[in-house]
Amino acid sequence: MEQRKGRRLILFPLPFQGHINPMLELANILHLKGFSITIIHTNYNSLNPSSHPHFTFHSISDGLSESEASAKDILRLISLLNVKCVEPFRECLASLLSDVSEEPVACLISDAIFHFAQSVADRLKVPTVVLRTGGASSFTVFAAFPQLREKGYIPIQDSRLEEPVSEFPHLRVKDLPVLKRWESEECYQLVEGMSNGFKTSKGLIFNTFEELEEQALGKIRQHFPIPIFPIGPFHFPTASSSLPLSTEDESCITWLNSQAPKSVIYVSFGSIAAINEAQFLEIAWGLANSKQPFLWVIRPESIHGGSQWLELLPSELLENFNVRGNIVKWSPQKEVLSHPAVGVFWAHNGWNSTLESICEGVPMICMPCFTDQMVNAIYVTNIWKIGLQLEKGADRGEIERMIRRLMQEKEGEEIKARSLKLMEKANLCFKRGGSSYQSLDGLVKHILSLESFVFGTQ
Repeated sequence: MEQRKGRRLILFPLPFQGHINPMLELANILHLKGFSITIIHTNYNSLNPSSHPHFTFHSISDGLSESEASAKDILRLISLLNVKCVEPFRECLASLLSDVSEEPVACLISDAIFHFAQSVADRLKVPTVVLRTGGASSFTVFAAFPQLREKGYIPIQDSRLEEPVSEFPHLRVKDLPVLKRWESEECYQLVEGMSNGFKTSKGLIFNTFEELEEQALGKIRQHFPIPIFPIGPFHFPTASSSLPLSTEDESCITWLNSQAPKSVIYVSFGSIAAINEAQFLEIAWGLANSKQPFLWVIRPESIHGGSQWLELLPSELLENFNVRGNIVKWSPQKEVLSHPAVGVFWAHNGWNSTLESICEGVPMICMPCFTDQMVNAIYVTNIWKIGLQLEKGADRGEIERMIRRLMQEKEGEEIKARSLKLMEKANLCFKRGGSSYQSLDGLVKHILSLESFVFGTQ
C-alpha cells in the first residue's frame, strides 16, 4: 500500500447491486492508493460495515415506504430516491465535512444516477467526481437523448422498431436504452439531470478501458469539458470486494469441478431482471434439448407472478434438469466465469456481467431486458463480435440452435478466439504502462490537485 496522502474521499453509491459493487471496488482501488474511504449509503439495500472494516460507513434514511421500495418499477424507485434522499444526504455530508477530527476531504465520488448529489456538494463547496457504473458506449446514447427525442426516435413507436438510428448506425430504434413504460417526462428528466451533473463535476470515472471503448470515450471527451478516467475493469487491481445482496451458493463450484472443460452454459440474468413463465419454459426446454450441462441462477423473484420454478416444470423436463443441470438462487459469478468448465455465458448484458465475461474470455448469449443492456448486447454481437443475440420471445428451437452454434460449430470457435483476444487486452490494461494503469495514476493526481474542503468557507 502506498503511503497515506492524508486525504479522505466520501463515496455515495446507488443502492442496487450492479452499482454498489463497482463503487466498493473503486473504493478498494483508491484505498490502496493511500486515501481514507468514507461511504454514505441508504437504508434501502443497506450495506454491512463489517464486510469492509477499513472503510467508515454512514447510513442515511431514504424515507421509502414498503410499497415504494419495490424494485418492480425501477424508474419510479430511482426517482423517489433522488427526491427523498436530498435532505438526509445534505445533513450527513455537512456533518462529515465539519468534523475537524478527521482528515480533510479531497472530494465526493457519487453515482451518476444520484444526480442531486452534485447540487448538494456544490452548495457545500466540496468537489465532486462522478462514477458512471455502466459502459461508455451506452453513455453516449443517454447523452444524446435530447437529439433523439427531437428527431422522434423517443418515445419509441412500434412502426419504427427496425429502423436504424442515424446518430448511432449500429443501433436500431428497438435497441435504444428505454422501455415503453419509461418513455415519460420522468425518465427524460432523470437522464437530463445526470447529463447536467456531469458538466459541473470535476471529473467522470468509467469502469471500462480504452481498448474496449476507444471511440465512445473519444466522443465523450469531445462533448464534456471535464477530465475522463477509464480505469476499469475495477475488479482486476484488487481482490473481489462484491457485497452480494443474496447469499452465494458455493456448492456450484464443486459441481463445476466435475464437468468437462468449456462444456457448461452459465445462465444468469442479474439481480433485477425477470422473465415470464412462458419464457422460462422455452429457456428450460432449449437448455435441456441442447444436451449441454448448465448452471442456471434462478432468483426467487426472477419469474413474473412469483411462481417457484419447480412448479412450472413437467416431470420429464425436471428429470433432465437433475441429470445435466444445476440450479442455484445466486452464484459467486466472478469465480464461476473464471472456471475452466464454463464455455458460454447466457447473460442479460448488464455492464458488470458483460465486463466480467470479457475479462475471462467467455463468449456470450445475449438476452438484454432494458436500458443500457440493449446497447451492451449490440456491442457484444456486432462491434466486438464475441457473442450472439437472442431476439425477444425466442422459442426452444431457436435457443437450442444458438447454443449449438456457440458450443459446437465453426462460428462458435471464431467467437471464442475473438473473446480470448479481447481478454488479453483487458489483462494488459492494468499492467505497468497500460491504459487503465496510466488513467488511474491520472485520477489520483487529479484528486490530489483538488482544493481541500475547509468548513466555514462556503
